Amino acid sequence: MRPDKINELYFSDVNEPVFYDRRKFLKTLGKGIIVIFSLSELSLLQGWSQTSNSGNELDFNAYIHIKEDGRVNCYTGKIEMGQGIITSLAQVVAEELEVSIQMVDMIMGDTELCPYDAGTWGSLTTRFADPVIRAAAAEARQILLKLASEKLQEPIENLVANNGVIYVQHSETIQITYAELTKGKKIVETLKNKPTIKKSADFEIIGKPIISTDAIAKVTGKAQYSGDIKLPGMVYATVVRPDVFGSKKISVNAAELSIFEGVELVEEGDLVAVLHSNPEVANKAARKVKVVWDAPKAEATDKTIFEHLNNTITDSKLFEEEGDLEAGKKASKTIVEAEYYDGYKAHAPMETHSATCYFEGDKLIMWASTQTPFGLREQLSKELNMALEKVHIKQIFLGGGFGGKIYNQQAIEAAIIAKSCHKPVQLVWSRREEFMYDNFRPAALMKAKAGVDENGKLQLWEFDIYCAGTRGTKLFYEVPNNKTSVFNEKNVSGNSHTNKSNSISVHPFKTGAWRAPGNNSTTFARESHLDVTAFKLGIDPLEFRLNNLKNKDMIATLNLAAETFNWKRAKKEGHGYGIALGEDAGTCVAIIAQVHVDKSTGIVTPIHIVCAQDMGQVVNPHGATVQTEGGVTMGLGYALYEDIEFTGGKLKAKNFNNYTITKFSVTPTITCAFIDKMDSKPQGGGEPAIICVGGAIANAVFDACGARVHQMPVTPERILKEINKVID
Repeated sequence: MRPDKINELYFSDVNEPVFYDRRKFLKTLGKGIIVIFSLSELSLLQGWSQTSNSGNELDFNAYIHIKEDGRVNCYTGKIEMGQGIITSLAQVVAEELEVSIQMVDMIMGDTELCPYDAGTWGSLTTRFADPVIRAAAAEARQILLKLASEKLQEPIENLVANNGVIYVQHSETIQITYAELTKGKKIVETLKNKPTIKKSADFEIIGKPIISTDAIAKVTGKAQYSGDIKLPGMVYATVVRPDVFGSKKISVNAAELSIFEGVELVEEGDLVAVLHSNPEVANKAARKVKVVWDAPKAEATDKTIFEHLNNTITDSKLFEEEGDLEAGKKASKTIVEAEYYDGYKAHAPMETHSATCYFEGDKLIMWASTQTPFGLREQLSKELNMALEKVHIKQIFLGGGFGGKIYNQQAIEAAIIAKSCHKPVQLVWSRREEFMYDNFRPAALMKAKAGVDENGKLQLWEFDIYCAGTRGTKLFYEVPNNKTSVFNEKNVSGNSHTNKSNSISVHPFKTGAWRAPGNNSTTFARESHLDVTAFKLGIDPLEFRLNNLKNKDMIATLNLAAETFNWKRAKKEGHGYGIALGEDAGTCVAIIAQVHVDKSTGIVTPIHIVCAQDMGQVVNPHGATVQTEGGVTMGLGYALYEDIEFTGGKLKAKNFNNYTITKFSVTPTITCAFIDKMDSKPQGGGEPAIICVGGAIANAVFDACGARVHQMPVTPERILKEINKVID
């Protein structure tokens, strides 16, 4: 039996693995109606085999296939990692195609069944794929109506589609099902013109709260992840790791492996792995392998990293500028300057990086916890010197990614090991490996200067950003004289750590995307500094923001948050309220937090958080709510608890006993509110909520106890230090 037929992966109602060569995909699909569409263009191509002007195969971004049994497959290169697009994309297909959502099966991220996609990140899916998928479903509906018109010999304008059936208006006994229309036929179509899609008044599925279609499979254990795959003859791999990130192998002593039966050692460059059919034996045996490592010199610690960034990064780039800073200084009655700091953060997903793979002849088949299946295919093709079509990344669920499962180190390791040992291999990182080889959110330094006139109007804003990027930093406040500069972490001086690609980095270990990259840090700095400025002027933080906002959508979002929270209500002793605004993935966010601070211990207890968002059309209110709650909960971690302690490439964090994330016991009441814009385009929902949590918490802490903490996380130690400053 073929190993990949052993386990049937559960995705909605899809239980049968299908094996296709990608080039033959359209030819080998079963009969029915196939609608092909691209995110980049809506154009008619006669027939499924037509090529573009360049002679290359058309780069389709997705397919819809209405099968002979009436069920609908929607193929997309995106993946499902808990963000809920397996449900929301099915909703828009079902809405426009006039079928129940239970009839739609999402086929996602399989590199032989699905069209190319760069990766699932940036809250891009709903913003960009959703409208095109809706359009394709609407086109498919029109094709079905056309076929029904011919079959029933009725004008198309007399026909109505509903729940997979087309019938004649006022004569429902004359009808034909989608299954009957597609049976025995193979019709391939592409979009001809922009089709008419429904208005919100006609929605029956879009805008309705629907529990995730994969929820039952996940809570019952039927859903499978890459670490759940079991293959005949499979071995489990344990990689021998150094204590310091970036270390290079000098020598290996594996003499003690002789005490274990059936153990195999693999050495490929700096990769040293122990294999066994029992994972416990592989782990135990790996601890007996003695490797001498050459560790890089430590250049910074968690205590010195911000000074290191400031001193090491040499060049800056202008991001945004308006007016004249000198004119802004002259127009300002009060000028406030401060620096803000944010340390490294781990992704810390519940599912660690994992991959299961085997070679079938000269072809590599893999299930991997990856946000970039097509990118991984390219990486493996290059790393193993294989033709691209000889690598197949299969559909699988992910247990959280947050940007950390873009880079695929574990999958490359698994493939190298499988090629070396000629057996199916499973590699599941330990929690220690997950922390050491995570691409952390970079530590960041922000320098802010604000100037305000006698009317409480901002006249000056100067913002210098070290290592956080510019996402979400375009000003939505009205400031006539402003300048935002970015200090690029790659423009460094001195001897900094050099990674495998030989590019110099200021960081002692790998860094990368982390849920709304950089926007968490810069929003914390900007919104903290605005509160500092408002306090110095004696102006209410809500009033100060409303007085200086120019973005009407942000004003409406802030007003919704304030109304939902009841900003004017009296505070209890030791309680404080904090506001933060931000913009990410096309969505306006306003968070208001209520906390209690114990002034004797510095312990912060979050009480209530209101998150208001303008995300345009809310496809699935239930999905939007749980994504917001998840973003806020994860945001509380970076705001209050999460901190990476390190000396150079040596990390203290090895598990959750020394890297604290938000626990249920301290999770506050979270209230979600959405601006009603159901006839507008949908915007991002997976990442925006997280960006404002740090700023809102820091401002609420100050309001509660007078401690202005300039560094996240806002720990009890930092709060007490600031309280003592006030007392002194």
